[in-house]
Amino acid sequence: MRRSFGKNHRRSRSTGGPRRTSGLLAALVTAAALITGTAQAAPENARSAPLLDPQDPNGAWAGYSLPGTRSSTTPQLPAGAMSGMDVSGHQGDVDWARAWADGARFAYVKATEGSGFRSGSFHQQYTGSHQVGMVRGAYHFGLPDRSSGAQQANFFVDNGGGWHRDGRTLPGALDIEYNPYGDGCYGLDPAAMSRWIADFSNTYHARTGRFPVIYTTTDWWNRCTGANPDFAANNPLWIARYAEHIGQLPAGWDYHSIWQHGDQGPLPGGQDTFNGNAKQLRRFAS
Repeated sequence: MRRSFGKNHRRSRSTGGPRRTSGLLAALVTAAALITGTAQAAPENARSAPLLDPQDPNGAWAGYSLPGTRSSTTPQLPAGAMSGMDVSGHQGDVDWARAWADGARFAYVKATEGSGFRSGSFHQQYTGSHQVGMVRGAYHFGLPDRSSGAQQANFFVDNGGGWHRDGRTLPGALDIEYNPYGDGCYGLDPAAMSRWIADFSNTYHARTGRFPVIYTTTDWWNRCTGANPDFAANNPLWIARYAEHIGQLPAGWDYHSIWQHGDQGPLPGGQDTFNGNAKQLRRFAS
């Protein structure tokens, strides 16, 4: 497994400044991908998870739509890799002291969804993980059919998704995967989806000074963005795949920062591993 932090850090702070992923550029790249056949169609059974109840008070969660077995796997991880977790309202109040004792050193906590949902468990989870010494961050479950990327990025930042240069706060993450409530790609073609993600990413960067982490699956990304490679230059990758091996990464990325490799295991919620050691995790947060 390759170390991820150093490359992400250098790319987002290159001497030429951050490269914004404009809607036009994303659309052009997407169109080229579709013409040349690099975009990959999803198999018919790619999204095996049932639709969620839109009235569920806890909403969706990172990894809701992953196909295949949902049981814990035994992934091949490098020695010294940092274990972590991701949680939402579905975990309720978390015993953070126990999670620390069980080896978790970082956590992502769901803060918001769409442009009106705020997790009722966010405060306990976000502050609790911080109090036991974890590096923690917030994530937003994107719903591109509800409102613009800019609106959702601002909603996220205004409700706990910001970033602080304190070495303890991870950059906010955009969870973008199959739609929990309807059409898998939210009714958007690859060019429109790429513009929406760029709108979210650039707005988050303007508000916080960091580009957001992108949480996704290879299948969803290559299908719904037309295998758009542009975002890898600025956005760290949090890849979701429940298997022994991490497998193919989404178009554009040749390394990842975080791997969600299961939704069951010794820790509450999603089971995650940072692609680096403790020092690199702190630098990633800084």
